Amino acid sequence: MTEVAFVLGTESEAVRLAPVIRACERRGVDHAVIHTGEHGAETLERSVFDGFDVPSPDIALDVGSGPHGRQTGTMLAAIERALAETDPAVAVVHGDTNSALAGAVAASKMRPKVAHVEAGLRSFDRSAPAETNRVIADHVADYLFATTEKARWYLVREGVTELRITVTGSTAVDALERVRDRSRPEREVLDEFGLRAGGFLLVDVRRRGNADDPGRFRAVLDGAARAGSAHGLEVVRPVRPRARERSGEVVPDGPAPVRTVEPRRYAAFVRLLSASAAVVTDSSCVQEEACILGTPCVTVQNATERSETTEVGANRLGARDPDGVCRSVTEALESDGEWENPYGTGGAAERVLGALPVDAERGEIVR
Repeated sequence: MTEVAFVLGTESEAVRLAPVIRACERRGVDHAVIHTGEHGAETLERSVFDGFDVPSPDIALDVGSGPHGRQTGTMLAAIERALAETDPAVAVVHGDTNSALAGAVAASKMRPKVAHVEAGLRSFDRSAPAETNRVIADHVADYLFATTEKARWYLVREGVTELRITVTGSTAVDALERVRDRSRPEREVLDEFGLRAGGFLLVDVRRRGNADDPGRFRAVLDGAARAGSAHGLEVVRPVRPRARERSGEVVPDGPAPVRTVEPRRYAAFVRLLSASAAVVTDSSCVQEEACILGTPCVTVQNATERSETTEVGANRLGARDPDGVCRSVTEALESDGEWENPYGTGGAAERVLGALPVDAERGEIVR
């Protein structure tokens, strides 16, 4: 009988659950990986599973993209069938994707207990679908794994019983440590793209509200280009082939053109992020990773669920016009870059597994 089923469908989930999956393998916990296909199976296989030495998913649902309601509904039915097939004691979801929402809700209506990794994050922007997803996942979960004390406090304030919450730190720290120890050296990745450490500004804008709005997208890139010109930095935009097809090549005129590169694996992107002078992004995962790696971050969003990054001085919010982006990048570059990482020093994956209702020493389910 399967002890733990992991439900995931995006790169960020796979990256942050890979350390927990590997912990299951080390400790003899029988597990299954259910891949919804929220962001496509082939890209995830190549970028993450191979890089973290995690076996291919046991069940691939191939749900694909679509409007939120239709996609989530299709996932619910498919995940329900997958959970009936694997019959786990615990279903583990991560974060705030539609896969996390569907996995948590499906499991909550069946026998498995629900575990939510990265619980308690709040942006308080209810217009964002991700905020709805994470709140619902938290409130149907039996085991909530918070990355920080602040996340734990949000959960307690919302009425979650403290006994259900464990502060583990972030499994992203575990994932980044593995990239550092096992992937290609930074120098090789930089040489591949013709870059030098500290000599470029990374621009990773991917959310639909920014990447699919030509005017807003151009404004962010133009601001980054101005900042690059002012500080003698090349401006580099990492993009996956699927994202390129969606958003096209939008590059502003100016003395510091934005160059597009295609890091095909997550590890290569991490090397670029670590070596950049600063990053401009709208991704909450990149905000967290930049904070952990010590890279100054400018977030072109008005709110973030990673408020710890702004509190320690690693992240600046809000600017989306060219002047504002340029000004925020300048402030980021002028910061001393010395902040305390709020997400822990590693070992989060083992803490997650240790709190689940399985006997990892004997490989038996605890009822």
